Amino acid sequence: MAGRPPAPRAGGPAGAGGLISDLHAQGAGPLSAEAAAARAAYEGTAHLTRAVAAGVSGRVLAARGFVQDVAIATEGDICVVVPVRDGDGAFSPG
Repeated sequence: MAGRPPAPRAGGPAGAGGLISDLHAQGAGPLSAEAAAARAAYEGTAHLTRAVAAGVSGRVLAARGFVQDVAIATEGDICVVVPVRDGDGAFSPG
């Protein structure tokens, strides 16, 4: 996968925690222990972009010229369309 930036690994748990936090705020639950831990980590991170950028993958992205990718990946509440799979397994706007 030459030329493609690595995905920020710290962003995976942060993204999951953000989604879980939002779903829980809307009444979803009960949370598993793992979901509760991801939520707590997300909610307890005061500067998410800095935390992801400080991780190994965030530093690799920066070194390869993809500094803005970390900032974009940690933005919240920006997407109004959710991809949904149709009957054939293809994605379409939801």
